[in-house]
Amino acid sequence: MDAHAAGRGFGPGAAGPGEDVSDTAARAAHELRVVFSRLRRRIREVARDEDLTPSQVSALTLVGKDGAATASALASAEGVRPQSMAATLAALDRHGLIRRSPDPEDGRRQLVTLTEAGRARMEGDRQVREEWLARAFQDRCTEEERDTVLRALVLLDRLTRPDPGDSRTT
Repeated sequence: MDAHAAGRGFGPGAAGPGEDVSDTAARAAHELRVVFSRLRRRIREVARDEDLTPSQVSALTLVGKDGAATASALASAEGVRPQSMAATLAALDRHGLIRRSPDPEDGRRQLVTLTEAGRARMEGDRQVREEWLARAFQDRCTEEERDTVLRALVLLDRLTRPDPGDSRTT
């Protein structure tokens, strides 16, 4: 562990004297949120699209990951007003990154999908980000530290799985 991480109390034995398990759980939750937010921001900066806004990149990524969707479904998923999503989709359309076609279930709605250019853009951005992250791990972490990250990811993945005892996941 480097001095910077040690100074923030990361790592084994990070709980201070008198700090109980619930304190360490709350602290871990806080630190994880802060570090992930910083990492997400940094990864977004790596493949910064000067001609697309963060909202446009987010909508493009959402369509690329989840497939065809209506504008209202995209607005709901992004937590924005339908008018805002309409403006976002209009910009993506002007860039030739999406196509709209009639919804076979309801002809009044349109389904948004990626064009070949949109898919290439999304894939290229993803590749640039993954290459940056791999280089950062190579340059800034030892093999032992990378192994620690891989082991921690197994634990973090567990947090993303539904808890069978939690009624909210059924």
